[in-house]
Amino acid sequence: MRPTGKLHLGHLLGALKNWVSLQETYQCIFSIADWHALMSEYENSKELRGYGIDMAIDWIACGIDPDKAILYLQSDVPEHLELQMFLSCLTPLGWLERNPTYKEQLREITSRDLQTYAFLGYPVLQAADILLYKADAVPIGEDQLPHLELCREIARRFNSVYKKAVFNDCRAILTETPKLLGLDNRKMSKSYGNTINLSDSEKEVETKVVSMITDPMRVRITDPGHPEECNVYSYYQVFAAKEAPAVYEWCSKALKGCVDCKKNLSVHINKELAPIREKRVQLEKNKDRIKDILKTGAQKARGLAQKTMAEVREAVY
Repeated sequence: MRPTGKLHLGHLLGALKNWVSLQETYQCIFSIADWHALMSEYENSKELRGYGIDMAIDWIACGIDPDKAILYLQSDVPEHLELQMFLSCLTPLGWLERNPTYKEQLREITSRDLQTYAFLGYPVLQAADILLYKADAVPIGEDQLPHLELCREIARRFNSVYKKAVFNDCRAILTETPKLLGLDNRKMSKSYGNTINLSDSEKEVETKVVSMITDPMRVRITDPGHPEECNVYSYYQVFAAKEAPAVYEWCSKALKGCVDCKKNLSVHINKELAPIREKRVQLEKNKDRIKDILKTGAQKARGLAQKTMAEVREAVY
């Protein structure tokens, strides 16, 4: 995950809950990808280290256990960049230019200049992140499948060029996760400023939920609504599934107004976030402990990374 700001509900449901489960059965390596963040946030680089610490706090508050998994800052393991260099030498430009995420972000993010060498090449660093640890599997959403296939192509090309099977194919661990849109009905993203953050206070959550866009066809409180078209209803299906049928009736029969419906939703979201908030408060009191956790994790990660790089150098030279 890139530390470019505060984590939000999309991260919790789309990744973190899954990660907490995976660490019980896999040897998991969780990287705070600050070099990836630098590729788009190079003009605000001073903030990245702090965001990294905050991200570690959020991860641990959500249940990531440093005693079960390796948790570290990407920039504390320089082998990532070394392997990226080797892989960059043999990755064709056409493979990078066809990347759908690259095209989408160039189109959607206009607040900063992403027309850079590093941003075009970030899938190569992403491949290095995976291949450096010879990962058997990566937990991703369906939208990331093209990235993983590109990683496989790069690995195969390395093995072919240097005639040595250093890297194996890596499979995807796909899990069904609810896709929450942001407050404005676009993809929930820090870049769009449409998120409900894990660190938001109860009042902040209520204010944000009340601002959510609802059914555009329900103009007056007496108009019947269309829950299947309303983003607020999709949140009920995730955070208050038992209440969702009643909400469907409120809306479709105009029994309750949208503001009341959203205030009720904020109660359920705050209930979900309450234990995370409580843990965050305790963790924030001792950031030196968080730094020690990241340092220890980096030492473990480097131990694995250096073995891989010894094989890479032997194959290349």
